[in-house]
Amino acid sequence: MASVSSTNGESDQVLVEQKSSVRILTLNRPKQLNALSSVMVNRLLELFLACAEDSSVKLIILKGNGRAFCAGGDVAAVVRDINQGNWKLGANYFRNEFTMNYVMATYNKPQVSILNGIVMGGGAGASIHGRFRVATENSLFAMPETALGLFPDVGASYFLSKLPGFFGEYVGLTGARLDGAEMLACGLATHFVKSERLSLLEEALFKADSSNPAVISSAIGEFSHIPNLKKNSAYHRLNTINKCFSRRTVEEIIIALETEAAEKKDNWISSTIESLKKASPMSLKISLRSIRKGRLEGIGKCLAREFRMVCHVMRGEISKDFIEGCRAILLDKDRNPKWEPSKVELISDEMVNCYFSKVNEDDWEDLKLPVRSNLPAYAIAKL
Repeated sequence: MASVSSTNGESDQVLVEQKSSVRILTLNRPKQLNALSSVMVNRLLELFLACAEDSSVKLIILKGNGRAFCAGGDVAAVVRDINQGNWKLGANYFRNEFTMNYVMATYNKPQVSILNGIVMGGGAGASIHGRFRVATENSLFAMPETALGLFPDVGASYFLSKLPGFFGEYVGLTGARLDGAEMLACGLATHFVKSERLSLLEEALFKADSSNPAVISSAIGEFSHIPNLKKNSAYHRLNTINKCFSRRTVEEIIIALETEAAEKKDNWISSTIESLKKASPMSLKISLRSIRKGRLEGIGKCLAREFRMVCHVMRGEISKDFIEGCRAILLDKDRNPKWEPSKVELISDEMVNCYFSKVNEDDWEDLKLPVRSNLPAYAIAKL
């Protein structure tokens, strides 16, 4: 017998269902493509912490209602806070979200995320850190933050830096969109299951009644297959991506791509250059450094650093590109942001350094992550 409960207050933004030893959590703002509100973030954190201590729960399934798993964080609400002179209110949204990401990354029970639809930004943070990520033919992944004047956050500097070669730099800087087959190929997804078989997959997980990753992987494997990559997939360009996106600076990456474009006519190369030139120059600079740092850091250090970065972004002392990007893309929708500084060449190392420094305000604290104990080997490897 399944039991269903919901959030207190804001009309069932996270639905909760228990079947056998499985807790099913469904993101439930379909009209907003399940964008993570502060209510949802706080509720998910509360539920994950409670399930960790509940011996009747062996597995968590996280999925979305409608055509999206989760299209990201509710940044429009954060922008409202900043425009009303309260960046700290917005920053506390990220504080809670990053804490949720850390709990998921270091969880003591398997999490199966069903990525049947749009998975962007905060949606990636709520899923990619978990043990199992099931993509489908409907999956659409992107980290589009550089087009908004932000940077790939929610621990993306950790998981993007672990992708093959320099594919993570490519995905993080350009905001490139990946389908389910590409997600599986690069490791963002662990399995690929056709959407028509998802209900059967869930039933199999209920019947498995196990927290053993090998048992769960085997159950998912019964329904999964390896799909063919499309002919024009960016993943086929991994050699070119590695050649160009391994360069030390954003300027050098763009020059390398332009050199490739001069040697051969290739729509993929020209669209990649165009994506980089449309993005916030400051976002490109701090994103590249962040992902490079992530190659050498555990998930906790990545999230703590990203929290400092997001606080500086919202304070707008070095650049106000986040406000301008949200205006152009989300609010006015003229898609014509006026970035300042306007070119990567105008950004000094000192300006970039500021984003990685401690926020110098008396009443403001760095991100303090919860102490984790009795972790499985999978989670320990991330620390």
